[in-house]
Amino acid sequence: MRIALLEDDPAQSKLMRKWLEEAGHNCSHFGTGQEFLRAISRDTYDLALLDWELPDMHGDEVLPALRAKLDWSIPVLCITVRDQEEDVVGALRLGADDYMSKPVSRAEMFARIDALLRRTQPAKNDAPVLDFSPYLIDPSCKNLTCNGRQIPLAQKEFELALFLFINAGRLLSRKYILESVWGTRGDLNTRTVDTHVSRIRAKLGLTPDTGWRLRAIYRHGYRLERVRGQES
Repeated sequence: MRIALLEDDPAQSKLMRKWLEEAGHNCSHFGTGQEFLRAISRDTYDLALLDWELPDMHGDEVLPALRAKLDWSIPVLCITVRDQEEDVVGALRLGADDYMSKPVSRAEMFARIDALLRRTQPAKNDAPVLDFSPYLIDPSCKNLTCNGRQIPLAQKEFELALFLFINAGRLLSRKYILESVWGTRGDLNTRTVDTHVSRIRAKLGLTPDTGWRLRAIYRHGYRLERVRGQES
């Protein structure tokens, strides 16, 4: 996963980042609330770990700003020294998905992260053919059809199309797409993503007539979305 860690304590952030990266995650660390909010407005993350006490902002400012900035729902785990009932209730009401008090336990942190992902991520569709009417996608044989007509796609084009449909409605940064589909670092040239998205849009005919639209979001990336009134 790509994880955004907001933590102003250098020793604590270094330790948590080490744990997360040892577990195979990509962790970006931010030391201030403003730095964190700027980053999440430009990039895509799978999970946010938020400290509540910060040098420039308070958690009850950061969390509502995070939810207001994004039109996609990111799981949020608050980690703080404040563990009174009113603190926990307040954070949950502001949009936190879970709450953990310091000192941080490695085992508890990963247990809570796993539980969060089970609750917030859509269940995997094990059906042989995925239905995004009028598109049908068969991952096993890399086959994609629209209204029964097969659409020829190169391997990366198919992988990108599948990734976009599975994440329909979610705002995806170019870096996130590069890492997820190409398995490469997101700081490389993102023109590869733009070129392939352009091909996908043309080959699949992603227009309101098909009930789908692939939008470019300025300074961020792309979002595949259902056109209202076209849902099956």
